[in-house]
Amino acid sequence: MSKVQLTNVRKTYPNGAEAVRGVDMEIESGEFIVFVGPSGCGKSTLLRMVAGLESVTSGQVLIDDRLINDVSPAERDVAMVFQNYALYPHMTVRGNMSYGLKNRGLPKAEIDQKVTEAAKMLRIGDFLDRQPSQLSGGQRQRVAMGRAIVREPKVFLFDEPLSNLDAKLRVQMRIEIKRLQRRMNVTSIYVTHDQTEAMTLADRLAVVNDGKIEQMGSPIDLYNNPATLFVASFIGSPQVNLLPATFDGQHLISGDLKLSGFGDLPTSTELVLGIRPDELRLDESGPFLLRVDIVEQHGSDNLIYGGVLGAMNDGDQETEFCFKTSQDMLPDLDSTLKLGFNDERAMVFNKVTGERLR
Repeated sequence: MSKVQLTNVRKTYPNGAEAVRGVDMEIESGEFIVFVGPSGCGKSTLLRMVAGLESVTSGQVLIDDRLINDVSPAERDVAMVFQNYALYPHMTVRGNMSYGLKNRGLPKAEIDQKVTEAAKMLRIGDFLDRQPSQLSGGQRQRVAMGRAIVREPKVFLFDEPLSNLDAKLRVQMRIEIKRLQRRMNVTSIYVTHDQTEAMTLADRLAVVNDGKIEQMGSPIDLYNNPATLFVASFIGSPQVNLLPATFDGQHLISGDLKLSGFGDLPTSTELVLGIRPDELRLDESGPFLLRVDIVEQHGSDNLIYGGVLGAMNDGDQETEFCFKTSQDMLPDLDSTLKLGFNDERAMVFNKVTGERLR
């Protein structure tokens, strides 16, 4: 087990583009950390700097208090699992898994033992003599993980390893990765743009935005207590409902809507009200009139999407809400629903800075 520390880490390319802008982070030994954020936010660049595949412009990367900025990837004692599997097509599964160990000069008996144990753990023991082309996508990803496991590294690095799999396989592999990490107790860093993956895998999440860590904490803490508008809108499925508003000293005002239960907010600032879909409820005296556009049935619950009548529009777009409700509620399209909400759980943000105010 090993601790990873990033201190004011920056990455600037020759053309002046800043991919990573002053990241500070401590990853405890045995912890499973997930970097999550949109494409191009810098999360993969961060991972590649830990791996040694990208140079560090400034700052420090340490593993077990050892500075590794200028240490070659092979000498960092990390193992990386890539999105595209990166298997040698001319080698068998056994050959792919044992290749790195042979290069390190380990005895054949020890290599065979490690490969057999890892294959059994990953349930690919029957495929050791097959070529990668004879395997399914999920089996190939297991081989890529097995190649990393046999090395017994200090740190596991995962770069969107499930992106090429279908939905059912992604769920299965997600469970396998979590189970393996728990069993092996190896410090792990996982990169994804899929917030469902992030929420289910992580001990702690690092939400990355524009090369910076927007917020870091446990998945449920980031869901319940987002520090910024970006985190609130990125974490959670379905996404948080956002309503542009202003404050008149007593009420939040959005178009013709006047919402009570809010106090001590700036009166000269553009605001955004955030309400999670599961915090809405049917309420004949509620402030929101939702015109039903779409009903999605998800088995145990339904998601009802529609426009909020009378609300302030954000530009030319009508404000849309999602209402999460039980499976037995199936309103007609173009009908209207009266909705209330839990004002104690509602969030208010500064629209310009993204800072959470309440």
